[in-house]
Parts: sequence; structure tokens; C-alpha cells
Amino acid sequence: MNLTTAQEGVEYIIKSIVTDDEEMDAFLFSLGCYSGEPITVVRRVKGGCVVSIKDGRYTIDDLLAEAIEV
Repeated sequence: MNLTTAQEGVEYIIKSIVTDDEEMDAFLFSLGCYSGEPITVVRRVKGGCVVSIKDGRYTIDDLLAEAIEV
């Protein structure tokens, strides 16, 4: 499953990043979003969601959320 269907407030472990876009992959890696890392959907917002990765909170759009498999 990906982050678009993940429940709010539940911690998941990232299984993989599914994208052919190297720029998107590099951006997610810069946020600390890579396989084996915990991630939590803090809340849903229009067109995306707020996620907690490591010690940071980030707003990502649905396109990025779809690429993150948990």
C-alpha cells in the first residue's frame, strides 16, 4: 500500500520508493524518506498529506504520497 491509503497517526516503515523520476527520488531521499525508515501520516490536507519523517514534518502532494510504499 502507499501513503495515499495509510491511516493517520499510524507509524509505518517505508518498503520502497516507486518512481522512475530521478528528481523525485532524490527529493524524497533528501527528506530522509527511504527504505527502512519510519513514516507517519500526521493529517490529510487537500491534494496531499502532512507526514512525519525522523524529526521533521513535511507537506507532500498526492503524487509523492503515491510513490511511497509502506
